[in-house]
Amino acid sequence: MGKRSRLRKKEHQNNSKPGGRDNRDNGWGAGYADIIKENKLFEAYYQELGLVPEGEFDQFMAAMREPLPATIRITGYKSHAKEILHCLKNKYFKEIQEVEIDGQKIEAPQPLSWYPDDLAWHTNMSRKILRKSPLLEKFHQFLVSETESGNISRQEAVSMIPPLLMKIEPHHKILDMCAAPGSKTAQLIEMLHSDMDVPFPEGFVIANDVDNKRCYLLVHQAKRLNSPCIMVVNHDASCIPRLQIDTEDGQKGTLFYDRILCDVPCSGDGTMRKNIDVWKKWTTSNSLHLHGLQIRIAVRGVEQLAVGGRMVYSTCSLNPIEDEAVIATLLEKSEGALELADASVDLPGLKWMPGVTKWKLMTKEGQWYKDWSEVPVNRHTQIRPTMFPPTDTEKLANMKLERCMRILPHHQNTGGFFVAVLVKKAPMPWNRRFPKVYTHVHRSSLGTPLPETPLEDGERDGGKEGGWEECVYSDSVLCSRPPPNKKMKRHGFKEDPFVFLTEDDPVFPPIESFYDLSPDFPKINVLTRTHEGKKRHLYMVSKELRNVMLNNSERMKVINTGVKVWSRNSDGEEFGCAFRLAQEGIYTLFPYIRSRMITVSVEDIKILLTQENPYLSKLEEDAHQQAKKMGMGSIVLKYRPDNSNPDGPQCPIELCGWRGKTSIRAFVPRNERFHYLRMLGVEVFRDKQGQGPREEEKEVKEEVKEGETENGNKDVSPKQELRGENRGDEHLKGDEREGGGENLTST
Repeated sequence: MGKRSRLRKKEHQNNSKPGGRDNRDNGWGAGYADIIKENKLFEAYYQELGLVPEGEFDQFMAAMREPLPATIRITGYKSHAKEILHCLKNKYFKEIQEVEIDGQKIEAPQPLSWYPDDLAWHTNMSRKILRKSPLLEKFHQFLVSETESGNISRQEAVSMIPPLLMKIEPHHKILDMCAAPGSKTAQLIEMLHSDMDVPFPEGFVIANDVDNKRCYLLVHQAKRLNSPCIMVVNHDASCIPRLQIDTEDGQKGTLFYDRILCDVPCSGDGTMRKNIDVWKKWTTSNSLHLHGLQIRIAVRGVEQLAVGGRMVYSTCSLNPIEDEAVIATLLEKSEGALELADASVDLPGLKWMPGVTKWKLMTKEGQWYKDWSEVPVNRHTQIRPTMFPPTDTEKLANMKLERCMRILPHHQNTGGFFVAVLVKKAPMPWNRRFPKVYTHVHRSSLGTPLPETPLEDGERDGGKEGGWEECVYSDSVLCSRPPPNKKMKRHGFKEDPFVFLTEDDPVFPPIESFYDLSPDFPKINVLTRTHEGKKRHLYMVSKELRNVMLNNSERMKVINTGVKVWSRNSDGEEFGCAFRLAQEGIYTLFPYIRSRMITVSVEDIKILLTQENPYLSKLEEDAHQQAKKMGMGSIVLKYRPDNSNPDGPQCPIELCGWRGKTSIRAFVPRNERFHYLRMLGVEVFRDKQGQGPREEEKEVKEEVKEGETENGNKDVSPKQELRGENRGDEHLKGDEREGGGENLTST
């Protein structure tokens, strides 16, 4: 044994002793062994504010010290949501009931009472127990696989609240101002696609984040949902640019959003149950530093909100400085243009505390201030008047701050959260237009004030809250000129261009002919990511997003948009079309495809998803005859529910595939294969260390071995196939080798 190995062994022995590094609070909070869940300043602050009902403060603090329950949400817009829910209830939840791990009883998962249709569930399992326990390994692999497929999202319960309060409809134009990492954005996309029979809803989601790297987390979340109605952009939310669009009458107009989610950066003291380091770092200074930024972001949001629209403001902080103080400032600035909506009946079953109308401010040294008049001059740069409640009691009463909602952790075993719903009744009062003539006049010649005419929100593109400003130089005044637009700074990675194809692009005729696309197929919504050379992939966006992109290429930095619908396959050229269908875009394309479709049964799908290159003869007679009549190339494998077979999937399924010379195969990514096999009642469970298939996999292998043929068309186990082993893809060229078991042609 080498010296390093001996040292590692000795260190492991030391860490295994009581008090060692691995001895961590019953397996909770891995990595935070040295953090004590105590913060005297935090306790003193919230006890003094009185946000927690009398007699409940000890329960509140006890809940804050407990680990946060694991929560999952089943994506509601997927047609497979009911199948996933059925699988969870009748298989996985039953298997983990009454399980004990390290002396801790695992309770059966329960639905969130306030989330519609039982699509969100929580359990007392921590992430570490979920990952490390052999008894829960199947459930964990199920969660990971379905999450990658976009059918399940692991999301904190309180984080699900803001999108539900926005009351999204498919035609709404939505802005998510501070979107990363994207769990709320995913909810918004789902709500847009509530009707899966409509491939292109009229609405869209523009998801923004200031951090370039976090934007790619956002892209990952959004891509799982395969929507043509999402665009990810990278801007500072406090000065996110005003966008222009072509209106129905052919004129240029300003884009106003029907719904805005304003989930601002915050101190995060409501997340102490999962972010343990907040205990150590929390101080009142955090809220004081963020208050100004939160107001600027919220102001920019209401400026871009359409009259009649709703903006939901939320934080994962319990501090009134970040919550009610920001809302009060917005309402005061709006002079009646905004009002707080009463959302008390929107989520029956949710327990919440009404917003407060009185609060105090405390410095990190423990000094309290009740109003602005008490703040010493030397603190005026850190403490601002907007941090205190309005002093006018009548104005304060008219604000109806009690309509704000504060969720306390001990009421329903959640994190802490704050949310408020604002409705815009009129344009914001600070939007005014001066005459557009640029003049330089002497101050003495200004006998009367300049005339003002109301300016619709957004007709100015400056970032100042006060609208156009006078620029005074000595005794002259520069009139009627808006602040100059700053040139947009681009940070982060340089993105490939987004190039829309014209209707007469030469790429379309062979595609239209091969797939017999319907005449209403929107060719102008197809884009690619290169100006020159062969087009590798074709993407689609909705008509409304195309409008936004074409009119604002210089105003905004787009990170990602569109869903991939076709990929180039050089082998396909000899069959009449160089582009094969992409699985992620099949639900967008399917309504327009009128040929190259094979209707398959449950048994056909099992064969296609568990065998490498099954011969056509392995399909059932109906599918076999359809395939024989079809030429080689990309195909759609279509399953429709059989009412006479209640045990089969009760939702439609469309899969991309390839019809070879004598064989056929499905082009489906690995995790989606797992998903479909589970829907068909086939358990696919991989060994964690890769030491061979489990019993369930062996059963699947035995099931499909019966289909082996004499001429050597050997079946491949689900494990090999789903890992992408033994694919025989050596002949593929360039971008055809993309992994995931999807982009492969058969011979």
